[in-house]
Amino acid sequence: MIGLMDIEFFNEKVKGVIEFQEKRVTTKTIRTLELLEKYGNRLGMPHSKKIDTNLFELRIRGDKEIRIIYCFHKNTIILLHAFIKKTQKIPKRIMQISRNRLNSLDNI
Repeated sequence: MIGLMDIEFFNEKVKGVIEFQEKRVTTKTIRTLELLEKYGNRLGMPHSKKIDTNLFELRIRGDKEIRIIYCFHKNTIILLHAFIKKTQKIPKRIMQISRNRLNSLDNI
């Protein structure tokens, strides 16, 4: 039996990116988050991809490509940053924000 992991949002902005999409996009995002919750670090491509040390990318494919940068912290999945994918690579600014948020978790 696979245990469910808790998922937390780093802040309300991350939650807002997911909630304020068209219903179809939000539904698909929630389904993908449920897979992450169920399979944790065993979730792989095409849904999840490791992008850096302790940073992973949840990939929601569709008309709108949503990306959620997340990490595992104290048996919890923390959704650090969410954005609509517009370019092939993750913008450096988003990576830096995600790294900063990851590093700040140790101070909590």
